Amino acid sequence: MPGSLFTIEPEDRVVITGASGFIGSAVVRAVQAKGARVIAMVEPGADHRNLAACDAERVVADIRDPAAVRAACAGARFVFHLAAIYRFWARDPRVFYDVNVGGTLNVLDAVLASGCERLVFTSTIGVLSGVKSRDGSPSDETRYPDLAQLRGSYKGSKFVAEHEVLRACAQGLDACLVLPTFPLGPGDTGPTPTGRVVLDYLNGKMPAFTDTAMNVVHVDDLASGHVAALERGGRGRSYILGGENLSMLAILQALADCTGLPMPRLQVPLSLVLAAGAASTLVQGRLLRQEPRVPFEAARMSAAKMIFSDERARTEIGHTSRPAREAITESARWFADNGYVAARRRADIKWRA
Repeated sequence: MPGSLFTIEPEDRVVITGASGFIGSAVVRAVQAKGARVIAMVEPGADHRNLAACDAERVVADIRDPAAVRAACAGARFVFHLAAIYRFWARDPRVFYDVNVGGTLNVLDAVLASGCERLVFTSTIGVLSGVKSRDGSPSDETRYPDLAQLRGSYKGSKFVAEHEVLRACAQGLDACLVLPTFPLGPGDTGPTPTGRVVLDYLNGKMPAFTDTAMNVVHVDDLASGHVAALERGGRGRSYILGGENLSMLAILQALADCTGLPMPRLQVPLSLVLAAGAASTLVQGRLLRQEPRVPFEAARMSAAKMIFSDERARTEIGHTSRPAREAITESARWFADNGYVAARRRADIKWRA
């Protein structure tokens, strides 16, 4: 195990933004397991279910409010910044930059003002190229995309936010960055775009699939990786926190194995997925001002094989992950047990080990 630069000690004041979210709440649990005093910063009106079992001090604050962020971070030894908009469409795209960039700038200001010893910033593998290189190897932290691949406000805003953190590091801030791959597991209340794949399968809303792939990781392993990055990560260093690279066919097979539900047999060309995304975004998003069933940016991401190597994180900070099948199974069970699956479909599930 690599040596520690920092150690979260009992009673340390640790602020976690986005604490009620899927990954954020898992980080709350991981930090509390170290005995720290967690300040769980949540946005106004957020769903707090994931914090129900957590004995954390909750602070309701809009990440876009610099004074509120400063007040929340006052006296903190460490800060984990996870608050962000993780979706692929909004009626007003400016909200992505207000929250993902403006919110990050507010956290950087608050961290510097509070004397915080270290910041962990949660970025995204969306700022990297997920396409396999010519030699067939997965992408890593050095594989930045062409700017054309950063279309869409989510990716673009996270790319800018990440570079604001790196700029602050160059000016003396002690921070490291983590880039989660595609999380699954219990507590995906949103659900996230990744969890939507599992939920659509469970509800029979996935008649076909594409020849794509993604790196699947259990949300609790992501949380442990956040703690490892804080304690052992290099200043200004980025770490992909991942699990297993799986084809969509393998993911669906794992879902079929654990639920007994039939998997789709029809494979559609990627061009059809992109066309569906463009049509959905045009008609539902622009004309009807409704959230598209298939946002174009989600379709574009699904058309790329998003496979990654997290070797740097495993070597430098000791990141580990359980088999992706466990994450898939726990995600499916959580959705079924928490009212996300239609009754007729839930009745057809035959759980298997």
